[in-house]
Amino acid sequence: MSLAAQPVRGDGLGAAFDDANRLYEEGQYVEAIGAYAQILKGGRVSAALYFNLGNAHFKAGQLGKAILNYRLAERLAPRDPDIRSNLLAARTTVLGGAPPVPHLWRRLVSRLSLDEWTQLAAAALWLLAGLLVAGQWSPAWRPRLRRFVLPGGLVLFVVASGLWLTWRERCRPEVIVVQRDAILHHGPLDESPRLQNLRDGQELAVLDGKNGWLQVAGAARGIGWIRHDQVLAIGGRGQ
Repeated sequence: MSLAAQPVRGDGLGAAFDDANRLYEEGQYVEAIGAYAQILKGGRVSAALYFNLGNAHFKAGQLGKAILNYRLAERLAPRDPDIRSNLLAARTTVLGGAPPVPHLWRRLVSRLSLDEWTQLAAAALWLLAGLLVAGQWSPAWRPRLRRFVLPGGLVLFVVASGLWLTWRERCRPEVIVVQRDAILHHGPLDESPRLQNLRDGQELAVLDGKNGWLQVAGAARGIGWIRHDQVLAIGGRGQ
């Protein structure tokens, strides 16, 4: 497991990143979190930055924010074994055991980033278009090219499906609990009956929102409402 290892070096992130890593190596995890977050505020984004920020949060006992940043790192580098290992370790800590195994299609689609699926889909589209244009330009080539059109169409369908599924997953509203005392309620009021206490780091799907509350699914007791300030959305920036 990589949490005990040295933080990852990020090419091109500069001296501020090295200073943040130094704080991490010295065990000053709260200070390292602030230093990494400051780099993010400056518009610098990388898998290494999110990964190191996640490690610092994990060491500081902030499991929800650790998972958030591991997931953002995974979006940029989905095949990185250290990111996957640390994300699994954080989720196991939250759940008290191994998390459920995702569906096969989710495991396959998650092997590539959204950018990689987009590039593959564009390449497949251009390839198929090139075959069709070449057949129109030279009728003599049509019989020879025809045998490649169907496989090209199948490749385009597969990669376009992967792109669509990845985009759909990215657009699905999710939040992560980032407080130890978070409570799931029956309704969007503090006076509403309590369903259960939620653990720091629980990942929930958002169904609705109202007056500073979110209706969420994924908890053991089913659908309920949680205060907006007790969670963080899985968006484009870590915390």
